[in-house]
Amino acid sequence: MTTRSQPSLEADSRKSVLEKILRDLLQQFHSETGTIHSLDSGAQLLQLAAQIGLPPQVVEVVKTIPVGKGIAGQVVAQNKPVTICNLQNDSSGVAKPGARQTGVGGALCVPIRDGTQLVGTLGIGTVRQYEYTPEETLRLEEMGRQIVPILKG
Repeated sequence: MTTRSQPSLEADSRKSVLEKILRDLLQQFHSETGTIHSLDSGAQLLQLAAQIGLPPQVVEVVKTIPVGKGIAGQVVAQNKPVTICNLQNDSSGVAKPGARQTGVGGALCVPIRDGTQLVGTLGIGTVRQYEYTPEETLRLEEMGRQIVPILKG
């Protein structure tokens, strides 16, 4: 194996591990969709690291998200969790119109922090209308902290 293929293998392995974590997390939260984005703070962009359950056309849209745009971008801009009870009827302006293509009702996205440094976002969603509780938000934030070493690779 050449050194040239090594980063690709490492990235694929990291993605597989993150997808497994997402699957387990979605089962715990009785949710159907999940995303993990890493933050490129210099470029002010979130890069999709892993996802479960999103339609292909939505995956294309969320591969790169500018800070401040959409739910994950707002999490970074505000440096706090964002939750929406019913994405299909949301009129707050946080969720972009294309987000309805996910079929998600309730959504929760939290910052992933390495200590005090924001390094990404962790988002989950369910097809039913649902308001995630403060306890669930704290639990998801804790899970985000636990995946920092994998996300940062």
